[in-house]
Amino acid sequence: MKLDKYSFGIGDRFAQQGEAQLKAIERAREAGIPFVPVWNKSNREHQIIHSSPADTRREADQAVSALGWDHPYHVDADHINLDTVDPFLEHSDFFTLDVADFIGSQVSQQEVEEFLSVADQYTGVLKIPGIPDPFNISRNTLQEISGNFLGAVREAAAIYQHIEGKKGEDNFIAEVSMDEVEAPQTPVELFFILLMISYYKIPAQTIAPKFTGRFNKGVDYVGDADQFRREFEQDLLVIDFAVKSFDLPHNLKLSIHSGSDKFTIYPIMGELIQKYDKGIHVKTAGTTWLEEVIGLALAGGEALEMAKSIYRRAYDRQEELCGPYASVIDIDPSTLPLPSEVDRWQEEKFAGTLRHIPGHPDYHAGFRQLIHVGYKVAAEMDNAFLEMVRRHSDIVAEQVVTNIYDRHIKRLFKI
Repeated sequence: MKLDKYSFGIGDRFAQQGEAQLKAIERAREAGIPFVPVWNKSNREHQIIHSSPADTRREADQAVSALGWDHPYHVDADHINLDTVDPFLEHSDFFTLDVADFIGSQVSQQEVEEFLSVADQYTGVLKIPGIPDPFNISRNTLQEISGNFLGAVREAAAIYQHIEGKKGEDNFIAEVSMDEVEAPQTPVELFFILLMISYYKIPAQTIAPKFTGRFNKGVDYVGDADQFRREFEQDLLVIDFAVKSFDLPHNLKLSIHSGSDKFTIYPIMGELIQKYDKGIHVKTAGTTWLEEVIGLALAGGEALEMAKSIYRRAYDRQEELCGPYASVIDIDPSTLPLPSEVDRWQEEKFAGTLRHIPGHPDYHAGFRQLIHVGYKVAAEMDNAFLEMVRRHSDIVAEQVVTNIYDRHIKRLFKI
């Protein structure tokens, strides 16, 4: 199974917006950008929502059937490991092998030496076409990189082999993910990580490294955009060289995790992948859930009151809700509006505060991030939230389509 050049990960917490998401992807195709949709949902999200991987597959299949979509599409078992992968096996054809927790894990000296016997050929001056300055690689450099990443890639191989044993070769797409960590991987580290992926015979079609800067959930990139440009461009060149040098799939491409709303760097990514004629996988997640809340706010009446209630409950449970996402959110509680203030807001004020429009006078990144991680509150409303979303499906769907196509895809490719 081969992943197309351009793929877009569309998370949907409550599995209600499959058709709206697919309509956005259809618009991109009509504009000449042939994205394929990848519905992604993690084990953590399933546990919080009390859903299952079968629900994600059902949402994708129903959307494809309803819209008559006759192009590829996929369902991603997002951020899985050996402990969580089995429930996804029947329903997914894309597996994000998350081995961030295994970075720095211990491997035997024999394993290190066996890998170094392969990597030693790159000691000395390493020149990667397109990167002006060569890298000086010593044996100590190789040992340090091996100590950091060999255990993680070995774990990815174990997960891959487990999936392959159940699904068969060539029946799924594999991504290796190391993004949810504090320290970014440098381009030269990525080069040797890719060598490890080849060494362990993982036919990865996408790789999700950690870049410099913060990729907080649902808000813009925080960091030095010029530095990101250098890293992203060098990573593209590293992948190109690695594919030609190692036994890796020719369509291997970068995957941008927590990619939703990274508006500052979208034009950079779009420019560079077109410059080098490379593909990309952009993974978004809780953005669609936020658009549901925006839709409820705009609907007014009881729906607006529900949106306010979600914020009020999330505000009262900040520590609980933010804890699991501490590495990918940045909220200053002192800046959050009090629930009593929010209770007085009208439809447009609530929507404008939550909707990510850079420069909008009402937009509040902390407010947006808190509701982003507050989907557990809506899940605890049993069917009340879902019924409200369905009741206002037209206005909600409009927000979802506009968000994915106008604010994301159009920024990436300057349509």
